[in-house]
Amino acid sequence: MQVQLNTDKSIEGHDRLNQYLNEVINDELAHYDELVTRIEVFLSDENGDKSGPDDKKCVLEARLKNKKPIAVTTHADSLEKVMHIAITKLKGSLAREKSKLQDH
Repeated sequence: MQVQLNTDKSIEGHDRLNQYLNEVINDELAHYDELVTRIEVFLSDENGDKSGPDDKKCVLEARLKNKKPIAVTTHADSLEKVMHIAITKLKGSLAREKSKLQDH
């Protein structure tokens, strides 16, 4: 499964973050490998240089084979936390989608 990282100007999209995301997403979503072709990750800091509660935003968009994409959005106070919450939400959405496909 391909993982594409997109960040805003206030978050460094360095190699270590990209590698970490690839490992976590491929590990956590391996069960849906036959359903998903690509995961797009959009990370942003809504307050820029200022800190604030839940100012980190993560949008995960799963590109599905022969289906419309599924996207989830989360907010939290740290990048690690927001990514894990988003992955958990996306897993739930993918489980529902997989269940629908198996029912048909």
